[in-house]
Amino acid sequence: MTEHPTSHEGRQPLAARSQERARPRQEEAPSGPAATAAIPGPSPAPATAKGPVPNAVPNPVPGAVDGPAADSQAVSRREGDRLRFVGAATRRIARGIDLDEIVLGLCRASVPTFSDAILVYLRDPLPVGDERPATPFVLRLRRTDRLRLTDEDNDGGPEGERLRLPVAGSQAGLLPAADLCEIRAGGALDEVLRGVRPVFGDSAAARVALPELLGAGRTVPTGHRAILAPLRGRRRVIGAAVFLRGTERPPFEANDLLVAAQLATHTALGIDKAVLYGREAYIADELQRTMLPDSLPQPTGVRLASRYLPAAETARVGGDWYDAIPLPGSRVALVVGDVMGHSMTSAAIMGQLRTTAQTLAGLDLPPQEVLHHLDEQAQRLGSDRMATCLYAVYDPVAHRITIANAGHPPPVLLHLGGRAEVLRVPPGAPIGVGGVDFEAVELDAPAGATLLLYTDGLVESRLRDVWTGIEILRERLATTAQLTGPDHSPPLEALCDDVLDMLGPGDRDDDIALLAARFDGIAPSDVAYWFLEPEDAAPGRARRLARRALSRWGLEDLSDEVELLVSEVVTNAVRYAERPVTLRLLRTDILRCEVGDDAPQLPRQRRARETDEGGRGLFLVNRLARRWGATRLSTGKVVWFEMATP
Repeated sequence: MTEHPTSHEGRQPLAARSQERARPRQEEAPSGPAATAAIPGPSPAPATAKGPVPNAVPNPVPGAVDGPAADSQAVSRREGDRLRFVGAATRRIARGIDLDEIVLGLCRASVPTFSDAILVYLRDPLPVGDERPATPFVLRLRRTDRLRLTDEDNDGGPEGERLRLPVAGSQAGLLPAADLCEIRAGGALDEVLRGVRPVFGDSAAARVALPELLGAGRTVPTGHRAILAPLRGRRRVIGAAVFLRGTERPPFEANDLLVAAQLATHTALGIDKAVLYGREAYIADELQRTMLPDSLPQPTGVRLASRYLPAAETARVGGDWYDAIPLPGSRVALVVGDVMGHSMTSAAIMGQLRTTAQTLAGLDLPPQEVLHHLDEQAQRLGSDRMATCLYAVYDPVAHRITIANAGHPPPVLLHLGGRAEVLRVPPGAPIGVGGVDFEAVELDAPAGATLLLYTDGLVESRLRDVWTGIEILRERLATTAQLTGPDHSPPLEALCDDVLDMLGPGDRDDDIALLAARFDGIAPSDVAYWFLEPEDAAPGRARRLARRALSRWGLEDLSDEVELLVSEVVTNAVRYAERPVTLRLLRTDILRCEVGDDAPQLPRQRRARETDEGGRGLFLVNRLARRWGATRLSTGKVVWFEMATP
């Protein structure tokens, strides 16, 4: 049996359509040009598997009661069909989450069960919440859907017998409707939309409003064969829907206006929710993105890589964070933390704790002191603000790492030979508990080793506990390292991807923050370190020492510039220092010079007047060095500059 293809999943056998055509019509199809402008021809009355057509005329049943009783039963059946249809249609519309799903739900629920065609216009752009709508008031054709006939159905019928629907696109033969419609204030279409209630297409207001909506010269069939339904959200009109029926089906009845109103109301409220959800998701994405570092620094002697994964698409924000903060002396602080919860509140608290950690790291406090101050900050934010955190400081010159823990899973150290080790660090209490001490441990950080810091979302799920997950992670790292051989460390980015591949279905219960650090270190032969007494001869001695170190490293081409800058920085330090001044040169892919003293005042670059005797040293440093800066320490400050090596 040949089926009747439609844009909906409903189908009607040809035999049923033949019986429907043989039945006398309740109303003669209109004739004349108006009847054939947009939907000129007859259309079968389709039926769907989801429910009967709301106002289809039932077939006479042999032995049925005639007269008023039969008419009453038929009316009751039609009203029951309408109620069932409205219930099914609204449930289908409500299933949609985003804008396209909701509009598609309206179209699929309406065609062909309620109408032969539908056009859905939405405001462009759609206002969100309480924001003021953009002017002028413009409607854009968002989607169309229509009943389609097979070639077999069209055989033997005149061209005008086929259903033609105004649609947007390249199908010019189908009389495309206008893609955009600007609503004139006080016009007929504006009045209908502000009236909120659906109207028949042959009403006085709709006869003027529909051509304005569809475009000049485009009309719809006469009679009750079109319904214009405004889409009103919670606060304002956000669009319009046009329901169309061909001449082969019964025209719309008065109760169908109530059906159209129900469809339009549920659709408009769903669109409102979808737009608000989209805005909330956008804000959540932006909040999470701004709370995490855009890029990691490139400190001397260590390479870094990171990953962040939200718990799910519906929970884009969380409290997990990571950070890498350059410290004086070419050191770097590695931080990873996890705030309790998965909400914007958790993300906001995470941002405050991350900012606090950056500020404390700038003071060069020991790791245990940083956690102590973070604990105090969490208590100030609220009594239920709990978080775990691990704070580590890596020194590439000493090849040592100092770690303090606040209730966080322990890090894993992958050695160059392929051995993966779970570091033994004191667990500590979570941040926010209050009244607890934190303890730091100092461990070896050999060159070529990789330290992996992570949050519990990587190792804990409903399928396994934390320690089982940590053991799986350790075995995964060891297996990956063995593939690259005992003399080579696995690539850092590929290692992070491989670690995340250990997550199987059902393992993503929490968001994940991952920070990997490859320790390259700085060889002792590339470090030169001296103490200088704070006296007038210190700058000259600093120049001689720097010249000898550069000659030993084969960097004589930098001698003139480095000697000049070292002399200026040491002179400034000697002027205010009371204890010996430190001078250190580090050779890596760049040359870094660090001068430390016990004076806490940070130098500031300023433009010296012609009568000033000083104030030009930092101007020279700024012009000749690739980068420079100053960092305050608990015992004073460090002024540093970097030079590019040939």
